[in-house]
Amino acid sequence: MKRIIALIILLIPGFLAALGIKLMRDMTFGILQAPFPFLWLQFLTGLIFFICGLGFVAGFIFHRDRKRNKVQARFQDKERTPAGSRQRPN
Repeated sequence: MKRIIALIILLIPGFLAALGIKLMRDMTFGILQAPFPFLWLQFLTGLIFFICGLGFVAGFIFHRDRKRNKVQARFQDKERTPAGSRQRPN
């Protein structure tokens, strides 16, 4: 049940990102959709939808991989690094 809820939570931003791509594509071809009075406003809305949707999905995947220690050392939490490993000084 938890996996189904997680899938639904990930599908909503995915659909928003797809809608954003569609709005930007329609603006490129000069197709004005109903709620938007200007093409530039349609493109800006599509860009915002795309960035927010992609950012949410990417953040979710990054958080999951960080929790399972599957990211590079520079992306790991400093508190969770193994005791034997040393950080390089900057």
